[in-house]
Amino acid sequence: MTLDRVKKGQFFKINNIHNENVRSQAIRFGIAEGEWLSCEEVVPAGPIVIRKNRQQIALGRQLARLIDISLN
Repeated sequence: MTLDRVKKGQFFKINNIHNENVRSQAIRFGIAEGEWLSCEEVVPAGPIVIRKNRQQIALGRQLARLIDISLN
């Protein structure tokens, strides 16, 4: 499953980030493979808002399609 299919309120684990550039950007935000995060909001035809601790990050749908996840 990819991150663009997550629903609001779900907890998920990042399994794989396929694109090297996306992986390096995620690491700058403190997000890496193997981490558990939650989905704060799914904006219709817009970004996916995820939460790590008290930090919220909005990811575009194209970017979210490159991130493999598994649900809790």
